[in-house]
Amino acid sequence: MFNQTAVRVRAGTKTDRGGNPIPDWSNPDRMTVTGLNIQPNSQVEAGDEQRDAVITGYRVQSVEGTAPDIKATDRIQWNGQTFEVDGEVATWPDLFTDAPHHVEFVMVRATG
Repeated sequence: MFNQTAVRVRAGTKTDRGGNPIPDWSNPDRMTVTGLNIQPNSQVEAGDEQRDAVITGYRVQSVEGTAPDIKATDRIQWNGQTFEVDGEVATWPDLFTDAPHHVEFVMVRATG
C-alpha cells in the first residue's frame, strides 16, 4: 500500500527589485520521497468559450513512522507530471509518543 515514490521540488529564493525574497524555481531543491500511498481524490472539469480546464487531485499519505519534509509551497513530481501541494501538510502524531505517525496532504494539477 505504501509502495509509491515521488520527488519533492522546493523553490530556492532570490531577491526582487524591491529587495524582497521571492521563490526561484530556476534551480530547485529535489528530494526523493519513498513509502507513499497516492490515491485519486478529486477531478473537476470547468469550461468556458475560451478553454476547458481539468483539475485533478490526489491524496498522499506517508508510511507509518515517517514525516517527510514537505511544505505547502512545494511541488511534487509523480507519474511523469508536476503537481502543487494544495493546502497545508498535516502531521498526524503517534497516539502514545507524540512523535510523528505519518503525514497527509493533497496535491493538484490543472490542465487546459
